[in-house]
Amino acid sequence: MVPVSVEIPLQERSYFIDIGSQLLDALGAHPALPKGTSALIVSNETVAPLYADRLLAALKHKYGIVHIVVLPDGEEHKNWQTLQKIFDVLLENGADRKTVLFALGGGVIGDMTGFAAASYMRGVPFVQVPTTLLAQVDSSVGGKTAINHPLGKNMIGAFYQPQLVVCDLDTLDTLPQRELAAGIGEIIKYGPIYDMEFFSWLETNMDALLRRDRAALAHAVKRSCEIKAWVVGQDEREAGLRAILNFGHTFGHAIEAGMGYGTWLHGEGVAAGMVMAGELSRRLGMVDAAFVERLRALIVRAGLPVRGPRIDEADNAGRYLQLMRVDKKSEAGEIRFVLIDGPGKAVVKPAPDALVREVIDACCA
Repeated sequence: MVPVSVEIPLQERSYFIDIGSQLLDALGAHPALPKGTSALIVSNETVAPLYADRLLAALKHKYGIVHIVVLPDGEEHKNWQTLQKIFDVLLENGADRKTVLFALGGGVIGDMTGFAAASYMRGVPFVQVPTTLLAQVDSSVGGKTAINHPLGKNMIGAFYQPQLVVCDLDTLDTLPQRELAAGIGEIIKYGPIYDMEFFSWLETNMDALLRRDRAALAHAVKRSCEIKAWVVGQDEREAGLRAILNFGHTFGHAIEAGMGYGTWLHGEGVAAGMVMAGELSRRLGMVDAAFVERLRALIVRAGLPVRGPRIDEADNAGRYLQLMRVDKKSEAGEIRFVLIDGPGKAVVKPAPDALVREVIDACCA
């Protein structure tokens, strides 16, 4: 497979996303690698045994000194305590501003490595090497870095761009099917918010994606990155337009926090959240029932949940609302939702609490 590249256009901070097979072992010779005198690979207990030694071997020719830190795996570990482990290794080994960080793993590793890179000595270069589909199509692209707080997901972080993203599709061979489906959830969102032709392609090619057909995966990752690249190029720091990339996330983040981080995968929460956001759009007269059903049917085909969980037996909708008020799009306590104003067009706007309660009651198990 011939690798393809997608550019994130940010003037002097522009960078490329490389997508293809057999990219990991050749990474040390990549012309866009940041210059440095040492490197730190940040990975987790699941990914490191599979790929860390290969990345280490590739980078040694470039940096000479390469350290590895292996973190616990899971969204529940995306916190201050785990972040400190990265700083501990950097400080113990005398890392300086010429140390390059490499994020080898999924979205949790990418977010924490990026946040560490943004913070250490007020900024050192880093490279994303995402090994999950969700990270390849979303979290590794665009420079959002963060950790979670018990009261809200991704509320503590920084905008800090990588200098390169390398998506080796071969790493998806070891991805559990549940994680693959979670990544497809993030891919699906790009259709309703921007490109219904891509949505139709997903309807035709869902089975190929689920069986990990290389050509299908390559197209899905490339098109997802192209859409995100265009949006991020227009609005890097989410002053307006970039918020549309959070379709389904306001409800989804409430599910993740309410159930306890790691109980539902991020892509699973987003999937159920997209159905809720679609239904809220319908009740506001922005889309018809046929569109919501079409969205629901594609999510079902991906093997993802279309109904949210009950996170509070006494007042489920009230608990959702409480958690959603911590969402980054909220303003003065008013929740702002990504809604679909006709297929392929997203807007960010508030909705009456009473209507949101009705949607949650209708869409939860």
